[in-house]
Amino acid sequence: MDLDFTNITTIGFDADDTLWVNETYFRRAEDEFAGLLEDFETKNTVDQELFKMEMRNLDLYGYGIKGFMLSMIESALELSNQRVSQQTIGRILQIGKDMIAHRLELLDGVEEVLSSLHGKYRLLVLTKGDLLDQERKLEKSGLMDYFHHVEVLSDKKESNYSRLLEHLEIPVEEFLMVGNSLKSDVLPILNIGARAVHVPFHTTWAHEQVDPSEHYNSHLTLGNLRELLKYVNG
Repeated sequence: MDLDFTNITTIGFDADDTLWVNETYFRRAEDEFAGLLEDFETKNTVDQELFKMEMRNLDLYGYGIKGFMLSMIESALELSNQRVSQQTIGRILQIGKDMIAHRLELLDGVEEVLSSLHGKYRLLVLTKGDLLDQERKLEKSGLMDYFHHVEVLSDKKESNYSRLLEHLEIPVEEFLMVGNSLKSDVLPILNIGARAVHVPFHTTWAHEQVDPSEHYNSHLTLGNLRELLKYVNG
């Protein structure tokens, strides 16, 4: 669809699954976790109960690997009726540590796009997750010099975006958000009067999925990040 981005001065980028691979490692961790508990429950039940545990713990732990790891441990204890071994608990902890230490994999075209837009727009990173982990990922990425500001948000609701744009003195009509999540990166942005570009990733966490009826025909959907340069390039 044709959208006018001529008055955009600031572009915000989500990080996980927009700049680099993230959700793929969570899916692999879930598969290994289900294998560890195969003596107690089926994979389908383990997956469902782990997701329920994550949702119950979200307000307490927030987003990120550490909260995920704690939810795995709590789920293992609950699903096994407290019979899970110390060795299994140790392996769950190692799964989380391996995720944190995993080599960062930039998505295709990221550096090309950022280098092209740098100096023409004010570029931001707006992401959710654990502060220490996200700072570590950004340092590993080698992308820090492209960004004017990095913000790790506790959540990505309309109020979070509105407060941040006000704090940074960015008019909503001059702001464009780019991300892989309709729920976190697109819909709340449209609702505050800014604009958004959706770049889907092949894997989406169940918590980030939205009902098709919530999709609005007022955002741009791209097949990959490189296509953004057709619409914004100074």
